[in-house]
Amino acid sequence: MTDSEVTAERSRGAGVWPSIHTQRAALAADLDALTDEQWATPALCTGLTVREVLAHLTAGASLNTVRWLAGVIRCRFDFDKQVAVRLAEQMGADPTETLERFRRVVPSTTKPPLPAIAMLGETLVHAEDIRRPLGIRHAYPIDVVTRVAEYYRGSDMVVVAKKRAEGLRLTAVDGPFTTGSGPAVSGPTIALVMAMTGRAVYCDDLDGDGTEILRDRCGAA
Repeated sequence: MTDSEVTAERSRGAGVWPSIHTQRAALAADLDALTDEQWATPALCTGLTVREVLAHLTAGASLNTVRWLAGVIRCRFDFDKQVAVRLAEQMGADPTETLERFRRVVPSTTKPPLPAIAMLGETLVHAEDIRRPLGIRHAYPIDVVTRVAEYYRGSDMVVVAKKRAEGLRLTAVDGPFTTGSGPAVSGPTIALVMAMTGRAVYCDDLDGDGTEILRDRCGAA
C-alpha cells in the first residue's frame, strides 16, 4: 500500500471499529447464560460448535499481521490448519473460560492483514452462525448490516460472496441495499448477507425467482 492508501484504510477503519466492538459486546451478552449443552450445539460453520466459533472470533481479534504470518509459515501455508491451531489456542479449559477470553477482546482493534470492514463482516456472520442454531434473535442496526452487505457484494477475499451473488438481483426489504441484475432475491439484509456467505438456511427467509439459485450456490466453495 502507498502512504495515502494506508491513511485511507485507517480512516475507514476508524468508523468501523465502534460497530465491531458493539456487536462483540452484544454477542457476549447473548451467550452469558448458556448451558453446557447449548455450548456444544453445532454452529452454522460446518464441523464447528457454538463454543468453537466463539473461540475462532477471539483468535481473529488476537492476531496481528506479524503473528498471523508467523502462524501461516509454521503451518506451511495451510490456511485451514492455521485457523484450527489458533481456534484451539483460544478455547480455554471450559465454556466459561472461552467466553471470558472473548470478552477480553471485545475492545480489541488487533486484526490479521484484512481491512476493518472484513472484521465487521466476520463478526456479524459468525455471530449469526452462533445465534441461529440457538434460536437467539438480534436486531442489527440497518446501517451496519448494509455496510457489510456492500462489502460482500464486491469481495471474495475471506469467503466467497461476490461470486455467489453474480447474475442475481439482490434487494433488501428492510434497508437500502440492492445489487446486481437477473433473477430476483429479496429479504432482510442480514439474510442476504448470510446467504451470500454460504449459509443456505437463510434462504428460507428470502423470496424471489433467484432464491433457489442462491441456495444451490451456498453449497459451493
